[in-house]
Amino acid sequence: MYSVAVIGATGVVGQQFLVALDRHPWFKVDCLAASPRSAGKPYIEALRGPEGEVRWFCDEPIPESFIDMEVKDSSTIDPSDFDIIFTAVESDVALKIEPVYAKETAVVSTASAFRYEEDVPILVPGINDNHVKLIELQKKRRGWNGFITPIPNCTTTGLVVTLKPLLDEFGLDKVIMTSMQALSGAGRSPGVLALDIIDNIIPYIRGEEWKVEVESRKILGSLINDKIKPADFKISCTCTRVFVKDGHTEVVYASLRRKASIEEVKEVFTRFGESVFRNKDLPSAPERFIICFDDPFRPQPRLDRDLYGGMAVAVGRIREDPALENGVKYVLLSHNTRLGAAKGAILVAELLVREGVV
Repeated sequence: MYSVAVIGATGVVGQQFLVALDRHPWFKVDCLAASPRSAGKPYIEALRGPEGEVRWFCDEPIPESFIDMEVKDSSTIDPSDFDIIFTAVESDVALKIEPVYAKETAVVSTASAFRYEEDVPILVPGINDNHVKLIELQKKRRGWNGFITPIPNCTTTGLVVTLKPLLDEFGLDKVIMTSMQALSGAGRSPGVLALDIIDNIIPYIRGEEWKVEVESRKILGSLINDKIKPADFKISCTCTRVFVKDGHTEVVYASLRRKASIEEVKEVFTRFGESVFRNKDLPSAPERFIICFDDPFRPQPRLDRDLYGGMAVAVGRIREDPALENGVKYVLLSHNTRLGAAKGAILVAELLVREGVV
């Protein structure tokens, strides 16, 4: 078993980590850490609000093995005590603590703090596994025993999973995407007040569009001479917030480098989705990464976000697009707090183990 720590364990994403790590066949949680105000308390007490309420936000109950575990101060833990440290903190905090941890051990992060650094891969297992090679360069360049590897923005994840087979099979020239993002993507921090979102769509999410555009090209880029050359297609995104609890829906328009029929596109999605994790033996990997629907009313968040434990990307309404050269368009749905957050980060850690990096 690999010893792991969860930093930011009392927050929304930290809670999702604990649900996903409970009884994990490879990883044993030996440390829960958070801010000094939570340190020294049993986990259940660290979750309590001013009125004694337990601020637990997952659909699943608190795993019993963590209820009485003492929460540590994240600034005082010894990173060398663990094989992997999962961080579930805001980017400003990640910027300070992740390099401290990475001097000694592997850090798998949900924050954006280091995503855009030249020697830091943004990993999506099954999509850019070869970018793992960049980790050795990062360690050497920074003089670390460990490293930092962040997961993408949750909106990026579903998009690159579907773009990868199109890029490999047909080539990509242009991509236009509009997202309809779930409330849970905003966490519990200020930004989406109840009376703002009810009977409404918020047409702007700060920094989101730039992140998706830059991350998608980096993830789908080529590793050449120890550098990632971003994929050369053009991409434009509009990201919105809608009144949906979980699951990001995205409408994608793609101009392919060579013409493809709709049946060919469906076949490529299906074949890729069924084969990408075959024989990889990653406990959190779905049996099918992409699921295609012929029903024009699918995918829908309430019906399809939990497919394969929330780790699959659902695709539907695949059509020709007459406004683009060799154009196709489709709707995708991915679970932003599972594949796009904690569970996706755990899948990255599993890949690092399988690649012998951890």
